[in-house]
Amino acid sequence: MQCLQREAKLTRSEELVRNARSQKAIQLNSKLLGLEGDLDLQFLLQGGDLLKVRSPSWKKTRYFKLQEDCKTIWHESKKTFRTNQTFTVDDISAVRIGRQSEGLRKYTEEQVEGRCFSIMFKGRRKNLDLIASSEEEAKQWVSSLEKLISKLNNLSCQKKTEHWILSCLRKSDKNKDGKLSQSEVKNFFRLINIEIDDDYADMLFKKCDKSNSGYLTGEEIEHLYELLTHREEIDVIYGEYAKTTGFMSPENLMDFLMKEQREKLTLTDANKIIEKYEPDENVKQKKLLSKDGFLRYMHQPEALILNSDHKELHQDMSQPLNHYFISSSHNTYLMEDQLKGPSSTEAYVRALLKGCRCVELDCWDGSDDEPVIYHGYTLTSKILFKDAIKAIKEYAFKTSDFPVILSLENHCSVEQQQVMAHHMSSILGSALVTSPLGEGMPTEFPSPEELKGKFLVKGKRLNKLEATFASEAAAADDTDVTEEDDKVGKKKLKLAKELSDMVIYCKSVHFHGFDDARTNQSFYEMSSFKEGKAVGLAEESANAYIRHNVDKLSRIYPAGSRTDSSNYNPVPLWNAGCQIVALNFQTNCTDMDVNQGRFLVNGKSGYILKPAYMRDTATDFDPITLTRGNWLKHKTLHIMIISAQQLPKVNKKKSSIVDPLVKVEVFGVPADVAEKETSPVENNGFNPSWNENFQFDVYVPDLALLRFLVEDYDSTSDNEFVGQFTLPFNSLKMGYRHVPLLGKNGDRLPSAGLFVHVMVLDAE
Repeated sequence: MQCLQREAKLTRSEELVRNARSQKAIQLNSKLLGLEGDLDLQFLLQGGDLLKVRSPSWKKTRYFKLQEDCKTIWHESKKTFRTNQTFTVDDISAVRIGRQSEGLRKYTEEQVEGRCFSIMFKGRRKNLDLIASSEEEAKQWVSSLEKLISKLNNLSCQKKTEHWILSCLRKSDKNKDGKLSQSEVKNFFRLINIEIDDDYADMLFKKCDKSNSGYLTGEEIEHLYELLTHREEIDVIYGEYAKTTGFMSPENLMDFLMKEQREKLTLTDANKIIEKYEPDENVKQKKLLSKDGFLRYMHQPEALILNSDHKELHQDMSQPLNHYFISSSHNTYLMEDQLKGPSSTEAYVRALLKGCRCVELDCWDGSDDEPVIYHGYTLTSKILFKDAIKAIKEYAFKTSDFPVILSLENHCSVEQQQVMAHHMSSILGSALVTSPLGEGMPTEFPSPEELKGKFLVKGKRLNKLEATFASEAAAADDTDVTEEDDKVGKKKLKLAKELSDMVIYCKSVHFHGFDDARTNQSFYEMSSFKEGKAVGLAEESANAYIRHNVDKLSRIYPAGSRTDSSNYNPVPLWNAGCQIVALNFQTNCTDMDVNQGRFLVNGKSGYILKPAYMRDTATDFDPITLTRGNWLKHKTLHIMIISAQQLPKVNKKKSSIVDPLVKVEVFGVPADVAEKETSPVENNGFNPSWNENFQFDVYVPDLALLRFLVEDYDSTSDNEFVGQFTLPFNSLKMGYRHVPLLGKNGDRLPSAGLFVHVMVLDAE
């Protein structure tokens, strides 16, 4: 009995110790986030029951709570083979109050609207649809989660690294005693993606184990953290310019910024940097910058490889609409493949939030006189046209204020076309362009600036726009037009006048050659080209295609054979001046990375101004032959890949460590396309270093993009994707720069990045 009592006391004692350590972990993480004592954070840590909704018959109560790392949410699962599930706050793209998801609209009643909310995830992961016990509780969950997401997103790179390493240290402490044994330290190394030999691991352990206890605690663990995060390359750079008692003075900092970074800054600017980023108050008072302050500055957005001025809206937005490349989506409603995958309003939301400005709606007759959207003649699911329009209206201008083009593929009867017109008119209201801007018949497109907050309809029209201005023009009846359908060839389609009249600046017409288009096509009449046809024209008649696109719009779409929703390379079509190069936004691939890189700048507006020589009807520019002209601005790009930091694991197995290599790719005109790669670093995703130099010739920098790709090397099969970053060549900043890395779904990888040196010189 006494033995059992002692065991019970020991168990209670261990529980108290664990609870104390858990509270300490919460205190550390909440402090790191700036949320000490925050009531919203306390609410999430306490957690509560929520009703999880999957279908009309599947609605089950689950307990959700935030774990002590303040970034992982745990929820129970009643499945016999899984006792709990987790997801990280980094996985969340948005939290939406109300019945905003398709699932909640389908499977719940209107009276629970205020109690509903959805957690939307990055990538293809399904939404989490939830119902709280009251409207107040639902609002509390949403506001608390949004606050936590915001705090985590705004953490500095150094703080994110600290947060992540602390989390890995706690995971390594298997018995939760606050001490790390030698085997636990080795486990910690694997968690942070580094494999080191036993001798080196033992040396590091002994170096930190000042107490010779065989365990690391408190300050000894902090010392281990400092050893691991020490960056020799930063020491070298900082040491070269820290000429004032071992620190950087404002003059030293300005010297570095002007010589290495090619920044045009003043002494006042240098003082502001010290004031803003120096963490040590004593050093700051002396108007000096420590190494920690220097590293902190080097991780700031204004010091990264992407020119921070270009991140903002900086281009002239008053040019005609067709003078811009426009971020565009194909079969936007599809979440997965083109044959049997789900259609969803969420697909429109995701594309629009990524800055897409041209979305496609495949419209067919539905039941109850309600048109539907789906990929015709396939097993893809259907959504209501009106639901898609509602979702588009709500999310169209959250990322960008500039116009959205609704590309209609119309297969509906006249009656349901009238319903379509009614829905667009009633839902979009005055934001829908239903007549030309200004007085009289226009002769060119309005600008994106003039069309801010507006929707344009692309589709068939019964007559020429000019006819609406003719005095004898009577109201046309519904009539036949010939339409070319990808799936059934040419067919007759009756077109409702109400829908036809909504097509103002984007009338769909067939392409019969450049000569015919020049003679017979009005500026607002545009053609769509299959990928193969467009690529052929871009290769064989590039200059004619560019001239055609000076005053007309062209839309390109993927080949019908891409049933897996794969994509094509958009760059050759941009090189030919094509504006609307539509991609499958739901597919993560190199082509989508390049597309997002093209539209990364100019405030993520979805509009990029074409170079002047692609807006001139008399242009001689040809991206294939590259005859002499003002487009030839031959540059030599020198890049040194120095190191990487905190690369994620590709394989989640504890023992799996990446062997990273870096590829540097140039996309642009054929003469500029190139790729070079470093050698792989074995078993080190935590802090690999290369110090390898590459040189590239870039002849048309206006059209070039640069892509950094990190892969996990495999000698027996294809390398695996780790992360990438793509940006326009003209948005590169020179000098020593950190490169943020994006994951497969295009979201930033916390803490992960490259460190490089960039130099762009005029070629002799």
